Amino acid sequence: SYPDAASRPVERVSWNMIASGSTSFMSLTGLRLPTEAEWEYAYRAGTTTAFHSYPGQPAGFNDDILLGNIAWINSNSGQKTHAVGGKFPNALGFHDMSGNVWEWCQDWYSSTYYASSPTTNPTGPATGTTRLLRGGNWASYYGSCRASRRLNYVPDNVGDCYGLRVVRTP
Repeated sequence: SYPDAASRPVERVSWNMIASGSTSFMSLTGLRLPTEAEWEYAYRAGTTTAFHSYPGQPAGFNDDILLGNIAWINSNSGQKTHAVGGKFPNALGFHDMSGNVWEWCQDWYSSTYYASSPTTNPTGPATGTTRLLRGGNWASYYGSCRASRRLNYVPDNVGDCYGLRVVRTP
């Protein structure tokens, strides 16, 4: 119902709606969800800090107070999504990697997988009961938007703060 609705992130989608079955978005478009490792690589864009870089902080930053420069979160969102691109992008040019909507990832969730997983581009466990989301959303506080923050829900969960970022395999 917003005049700029076409510019806002997709929301109210479950992992199953996006990626499961012959009529899912992914099967119809040939696109896919990023693995958790791909998502974090894209978020960090070469940084090792809690939050990715932007023009005023080219090495990234750890100061929660600066998060509003790159993210729509609880303190600045008015409790709703906003048009993509309204905040500074990271060094790879990606907008809204923090805030706006949590983004579903391809991987199954495991609280212990990373302790024994490959260190180069891990793909997550082969099975599980919940799927991963990354990035925080418009209702999030600072800690939920950190590069390392992980959230998990059952794949059929739909919420006004769950969305997606797609990947195309060349």
